[in-house]
Order: sequence, then structure tokens, then C-alpha cells
Amino acid sequence: MTDKKTLILAQALIALMMATLMTGIFSALHVGLTGTWLVEWGRAFVIAFPLAFLLSLAVSPIAFRLARAFTGH
Repeated sequence: MTDKKTLILAQALIALMMATLMTGIFSALHVGLTGTWLVEWGRAFVIAFPLAFLLSLAVSPIAFRLARAFTGH
């Protein structure tokens, strides 16, 4: 089992990467690749990253239980 500090850091990095990619993609689809897009992306990211991190902490125990159940471990 991975130590708690590594798990928290990994969840923060995953949340950071996913929030960056998802807000970038969806804001580009919404306003196009313009100067407005960068502003829109920044606003969306500021909300999305902390929310993604908190939600990842909340759902990770469920995900690990499901993964163990599916793999038989």
C-alpha cells in the first residue's frame, strides 16, 4: 500500500492535470481559441481545481474498494 502523503500528492496532481485539461477543452469549445478563451479558462480553473481535489479525496475510497472488488484483491 502506498503511504498517505504520496496518495494525497498523487490526488492533487491528478486533480490539477484533469482540471487543467477539462477546463481548457470545454472553455475552448465554448468561446473558441481567442483571447477570451484564456480569461475563461483561468476563471474556470480557479473553481475546478480545488473542487476536483476535494471530490477526489471523497471518492477515492469508493474507487479503491471497487478496484479491489473487480480485481479480486
